[in-house]
Formats: sequence, C-alpha cells, structure tokens
Amino acid sequence: MTTPKSLRVGMVGYAFMGAAHSHAWRTAPRFFDLPLQPQLTAVAGRNADGVRAAADKLGWESVETDWRRLIERDDIDLIDICTPGNTHAEIAIAALEAGKHVLCEKPLANSVEEAERMTLAAETAAKNGVYSMCGFSYRRTPALALAKRFVEQGRLGDIRHIRAQYLQDWLTDANAPMTWRLDKSKSGSGSLGDIGAHSIDAAQWVTGLNISGVSALLETFVPERPLAGDLVGLGGHGDLSSDAPRGTVTVDDAAIFSAKFDGGTSAGAIGVFEATRYALGRKNAMRLEVNGTRGSLAFDFEDMNVLSFYNAAESPDAGFRRIFVTEPEHPYVGNWWPTGHGLGYEHGFTHQVVDLVTAIGEGRQPEPSFADALQVQRVLAAVESSAANSSQWQKV
Repeated sequence: MTTPKSLRVGMVGYAFMGAAHSHAWRTAPRFFDLPLQPQLTAVAGRNADGVRAAADKLGWESVETDWRRLIERDDIDLIDICTPGNTHAEIAIAALEAGKHVLCEKPLANSVEEAERMTLAAETAAKNGVYSMCGFSYRRTPALALAKRFVEQGRLGDIRHIRAQYLQDWLTDANAPMTWRLDKSKSGSGSLGDIGAHSIDAAQWVTGLNISGVSALLETFVPERPLAGDLVGLGGHGDLSSDAPRGTVTVDDAAIFSAKFDGGTSAGAIGVFEATRYALGRKNAMRLEVNGTRGSLAFDFEDMNVLSFYNAAESPDAGFRRIFVTEPEHPYVGNWWPTGHGLGYEHGFTHQVVDLVTAIGEGRQPEPSFADALQVQRVLAAVESSAANSSQWQKV
C-alpha cells in the first residue's frame, strides 16, 4: 500500500479553536482514507511559554512565536488560521502569496473590504494550485448535511420559510470579564459575527439560496465589563474590587434580522434570524428550520444527531419524524461507529479536515471558498448597516 504524501500543517493560534483544529488534524487520517497525510509540523503563538505548552499538549512538532516565520518555513504546506478576526486578512494573504494552502476560521474577516482582498488573493493562488477554505464547521454536522441532501433531492419542494437561531448563555453574567470577543477592533462584531455567521452560512448552504436583503436590530445589554478576572470557558468571573478597571463593550450582545432570499424556483423565500449569548439555559442551540411546499425540516445542535423531517404527502396528522443520523449511508457517519452511536462537536472539525485535504489532493477548490465566506461577510455588513439606520431595509 502506497503511503500518502505528507501535508505539513502550520497553525496560528492555540486556544479554543486551535485545540479543536489540532484534534481534527490528528484524528482525520485515522478514520478516513485521505490522499495526503496531515502532519502537525508547527504551531505559532506570541507567548513563548504558552505556545510550547500547547504544542506539547496538542501534538505539534515545533513552535514559532511569529506567524511570519511559520509562513517562511519550507517545511510548511498549509497555514491554519485560528486567531481573532482582525488578523485573518494579513495572515491569509501572506500565506497564499507564499504558496501555502490556507484554512481560515470564520467569519472570514472583520470587514467586507478585507474579505474582498482575501478572496482576490485566494482566486489568484488557486490558478497555481494553491487552495483556501473558510471554516464554517457546522456544514460538516451529519444531520445538517443530510438536510442539504433532502433539499437537493426536492423533498421540501420550493422553499418558503427559513428561520435560524443561535442561542448561547455564556455572557449572561454582567460581571464576566472583557475578552477579545467583546472588542470590535479584534472581533469585528459580537453575537452577529461570532455565532450569527454560522446561521447565515448554514441557512444559505442547506437551501442553496442567498440572502439578498435584511432589516435588523442589534443590542448591547451590558456596556462595560471588568478588564481583569478569571476566565472560565468563554466567560468567567470579573474582578469586582472597587478600584478594578472596566472596559467598554464595543460589539453587539444580540442580533435579530429578517431576510429575503433569492435563487431558483424558491425566489421570494423569507427568513428570520436571531443570535444571542444571553439566552439563559441555551448552551449551544444552533437551530435551523426550513419550510417548503412539500415538506419541512428542523435541526438543533443541542440534539445534533437528530434531523426532524415532515413529509406533507404523508397523513396530515403524522407530524415531524425524528431521523437519528447514525446510519452508514448518512453523510460522514460510515467512517465512525456502529449505528446508534452518536457523534459530537469535535467531529465537525474532523470532517472539515477530511473535505479540505481531499479537495487539495484532487486539485480542486474546497468549499466553502473565500468567495462563499465573502458573501456571508456582505450579509453581516448589511445587518450592521440596517441596524445603524433604524432597521431600514438594506440590500446585500
């Protein structure tokens, strides 16, 4: 048996997403047959002690304290960007121009202008066989991938309604400390870009329709937070001493918008979107429901191995049926466990690596491309523009 050629990966950033991506790079070739063998060659981070500890824990062979050195290395084929959004454009463009493939976390950038420059660089690089992909990992959840299959098979008919929610509660404590996710100069936006971007991409990808216009509201519930404190998960406990400094939150805490979709026979479909990190009791409720002329489907990531499907041709009182998405014929599932043994959050990142490496090995553009992610960025910008102008209708 021929040993696949190595794909030597250099990753920038090693926190939450870095850990998820590291797990995926290690795991993918052990469960899937890939045309290239991922090699965890180097990880980069500004804190020397921190990045060395992360490399030891996550399985990377070497470290760098400057991402530029990572790109300059001859033993790196792909750059994996797991940093805040304000750094994405500079790193990705430099990597592509140096002939390195790129995987970049979502949202693609902090502005449409940055995303456009990244897309141009990606399209130029692709002409020379250098590819890039944006990390909208929920596309790789088997139940959502099955939902897309149902839409493509025509089982929902023409799409009429799309409603999407992404509900979390890790910011509900008004004294949780400031993090980069609450600083617009680093994150670009708050709930809108952090989690709402996932909903936008999933809704468009599952239905095959693009958002063409929006009317939006953004709200910041807690305008200031402690600058110091103990981080726990994404939130934590702020320093509440009388002389403790506080910082200004410069992003939205919650986003709500209505949308119009264009595309094919379902032109005229309408949607409602909500993203918040203040929904007490909802830990990671990334939800999508689609209603068509022949049927409906519904998904909630808090029950991620289930897709609910309603077929209007059945008895009208049959209601939704629950499909437990663990059968070998379901997307990705055949490479894992016996029927009935569900998957978890981390598997989406593993499937992301599988799809990316397979596309690179076959010499074709992986999806979602930077151009796909640019379209999401334009929706985010339209939402912000609408919210800033009394919810006026804003074309995308």
